[in-house]
Amino acid sequence: MVYDSFVTTTFEIKGYRIKNQLGIVRGITVRSRSLLGNIGGGLQSLFGGNITIYTELCEKARQDAYREMLLHADSIGANAIIGVRYDANDVMQGITEVLCYGTAVTIEKE
Repeated sequence: MVYDSFVTTTFEIKGYRIKNQLGIVRGITVRSRSLLGNIGGGLQSLFGGNITIYTELCEKARQDAYREMLLHADSIGANAIIGVRYDANDVMQGITEVLCYGTAVTIEKE
């Protein structure tokens, strides 16, 4: 099982050595806001500042993609993920894909 302490954007984990590289793992989610959410976001944008409806949507999408990546890594026997990145793209207006990916590895204490 991959734990948060062994998921990093760097390519090494201090105090551990990489035993095996298992390949790329990824998690993907595609999200859209409901009609009511878009109306609420539009109203919030009139007043400026943080548009919390969209912030919550983006954070939920990132969490879901991250969780899917962890499940993918677990399914191939990894106990750590290095080089983690996020990417987001519009699939069409109002629909966004969020991808979380990295390199699954097995590590051991030095």
